Amino acid sequence: MGEESVDLREVLRDARRVVVFTGAGVSAESGIPTFRDALTGLWHRFDAAELATADAFRRDPALVWGWYEWRRMKVLAASPNDGHEAIAAMERRVSKLTLITQNVDDLHERAGSAAVIHLHGSLFAPRCFACARPAAFPEERPEEPEGGRRIEPPECAHCGSPVRPGVVWFGESLPEGALEQAFEAARACDVLFSVGTSSLVHPAAEIPFAAAQAGAAVVQVNPNATPLDRLARFNLRGASAQVMPRLVRETWPGH
Repeated sequence: MGEESVDLREVLRDARRVVVFTGAGVSAESGIPTFRDALTGLWHRFDAAELATADAFRRDPALVWGWYEWRRMKVLAASPNDGHEAIAAMERRVSKLTLITQNVDDLHERAGSAAVIHLHGSLFAPRCFACARPAAFPEERPEEPEGGRRIEPPECAHCGSPVRPGVVWFGESLPEGALEQAFEAARACDVLFSVGTSSLVHPAAEIPFAAAQAGAAVVQVNPNATPLDRLARFNLRGASAQVMPRLVRETWPGH
């Protein structure tokens, strides 16, 4: 990984607290369409912002629920990639690792990462649109047509209102508890990895800056340049599924 990685390996081995902050690029490497790429078939004539809002759900809950069920099907058909697996392996090797993700899938959990902080919610945590109580999906796995379809959302078992996806929509605040946990971990860490994220979506994009201001070494893993380039102490160009496994192997050989 070059001379830069020699220093990084030493920094990582000495670190007591590590934060890994992941974005859409990590999931895309498992074949999951990104948020806007998912606008195909029935939804191709819409902008993502027209579907991912509370107003859209009020206007046409079947259209919105159908889109999210199609996305959930895509996630269930995918598998964690080597990047997910490497992050889980790193968690087993450092004293404390906090994983923060902007992704709404469950691939980190399936790879073995524990207690993932989901800043933008989860496709797997539906809740009532009215009373906000947690809801459950039907047991059967969704088998949606490739072009998508409209699906009436289930009813809340408590109040009978429609159940909504458990994600953060446009116009909604990030979950306060998750955001507080994320910033606390960033300010207390020795090393923060920013992996597969564009660093453009706020307030999440401010997390690496909070870590740097507190004295942490910021490591960026991304095939492309981002606004984080000027801040990162280490810029590792490449896909997380290639960079992260190699870094783990070289940092802890023989494990």
